[in-house]
Amino acid sequence: MSLWSAILLAALICLALKAAGYLVPPRVLEAPRTARISDLLTVALLAALVAVQTFGDGQAITVDARVPALLVAGGLLWLRQSFLVVVVAAALVAALLRVFGLAA
Repeated sequence: MSLWSAILLAALICLALKAAGYLVPPRVLEAPRTARISDLLTVALLAALVAVQTFGDGQAITVDARVPALLVAGGLLWLRQSFLVVVVAAALVAALLRVFGLAA
């Protein structure tokens, strides 16, 4: 199976899943349990994306300047700082660690 065949197959599966979503009755989607699972699934997928982008390097796990930057960002979010402050502080930590050669 070529790469383009796999991409086309994945696109068709996504389209079929989206079309199948219109067949689900609204009362099922509005149930409290479904809403709670949907909210938790969104957070879990976002956390997985952050973990993969922070620790992943192809097929290997790597620890570099992104890890302390993520810890700083998490701490600032916990302290309820604004998003702009969090992003700037995390970028500054990563940049300084790389400039001084303390992290790759």
